[in-house]
Amino acid sequence: MMAKINYQCPKCGHREYEVGEIRTTGGFWSKIFDVQNKKFSHITCKRCGFTEFFKGSSSTLGSIFDLFT
Repeated sequence: MMAKINYQCPKCGHREYEVGEIRTTGGFWSKIFDVQNKKFSHITCKRCGFTEFFKGSSSTLGSIFDLFT
């Protein structure tokens, strides 16, 4: 379970937000084989939509599972 963070939007000052995660491909070979080996978390302001991304770690096992999905 994710802990509640004390976030305030740097653009509008609103304190309500959504948290999510995306995965993207990296270099040439990961694009060819559709391996999504880059992981980012994001925080999006519920009022203005401003979004900040934070780089996360991605495991090798997770990349292997991405290959089969």
